[in-house]
Amino acid sequence: MFADVKDQLATELEEIRAAGTFKNERTISTPQSAHVEAAAFGEPAADVLNFCANNYLGLADAPRLIDAAKRALDERGFGMASVRFICGTGDLHLELETKVSEFLGTEATILFSSCFDANGGVFESLFGRGDAIISDELNHASLIDGIRLSKAARYRYRNADMEDLRAQLEATRTQNEGAPARRTIIVTDGVFSMDGYLAPLDRICDLADEYGAMVLVDDSHAVGFMGATGAGTPEHFGVPDRVDIYTGTFGKALGGASGGYVSGRREVVDMLRQKARPYLFSNSLAPSIVAATLTALDLVETSAGLREKLFENAALFRRRMDEEGFDLLPGEHAIIPVMFGDARRAAKVADAMLAQGVYVTAFSYPVVPQDRARIRVQLSAAHSSEDVEACVQAFVTARGATEVC
Repeated sequence: MFADVKDQLATELEEIRAAGTFKNERTISTPQSAHVEAAAFGEPAADVLNFCANNYLGLADAPRLIDAAKRALDERGFGMASVRFICGTGDLHLELETKVSEFLGTEATILFSSCFDANGGVFESLFGRGDAIISDELNHASLIDGIRLSKAARYRYRNADMEDLRAQLEATRTQNEGAPARRTIIVTDGVFSMDGYLAPLDRICDLADEYGAMVLVDDSHAVGFMGATGAGTPEHFGVPDRVDIYTGTFGKALGGASGGYVSGRREVVDMLRQKARPYLFSNSLAPSIVAATLTALDLVETSAGLREKLFENAALFRRRMDEEGFDLLPGEHAIIPVMFGDARRAAKVADAMLAQGVYVTAFSYPVVPQDRARIRVQLSAAHSSEDVEACVQAFVTARGATEVC
């Protein structure tokens, strides 16, 4: 049987290559940082500037986090070898759950091995037949997959389009043979990762109040640096007490390792402990990751300078790229997409930049829409102004080189 499947897969893979959308992986042989050693396609590793990691605050190789992880290895061991409800709940897990709740201003928090798992567990546990889930069309794949696991009615609204959201909310009022949905929730990313757009949470919460809906925000690309204290997009928009469910990750700004969470109303968290399958059937987070994440949260609360440096770098990059005539998506986030449209052109520019010592990644269909290929640049507090200028100059040179090709 596999002989036939092998030929089919080979043909499909060749079609992906021909379309210019094949995803090659580059190998990093140093800690994640603003400067890394990276190798592409079997070539020798070289020192390059890294502008494509989610390392927003530059904490992925922070000595304090590494020291905390080492201490936890000595004091708590390598892993828990169990799920939470059997014998996998450590004192550090409870400490981190309390810490996250205090940081976000929520009632309770539950840890997952990733935010993908958090989003995979929340909907099936809380929503079923007779309920309604209304999702932004640009939501992360983990939200989309999590919603699919629920038997609730599913609605989708155009990205950040409040009139379309209102129309979907209206539809929920008669979905059950003329009766309203039992439970309705609006689901959105806080930051849409391919575009750097922020969800208009203030207006979303206004509509939720009007229609009696709950609100869930996946704040993976904002927690730690958006908002006055880094508590994310709900804080940025002044609605932290109006968001019912937060999901997020420790794998981006908060150290870049792994782990995720659901935080919010206590009853929600209590129900997830009873029913969320990724929580009930996955090993607990390793103690070293938990300890380092606790230290990361301490740093966020006491180091406003990291957030300031991040946004200074983002503003500088945006200004310089505008001056050089590049097509950027508008925004205020540290994700800044440089638009090329054609997938092959974007990939060639990224390859040419790597040859100049600047590591960026091209994104094309199906990760982004057809003919909307881009290079997503992600700034970090670890970048210097000289690093930012080097990235801009690499874009300029690569653009010229690929126009000739």
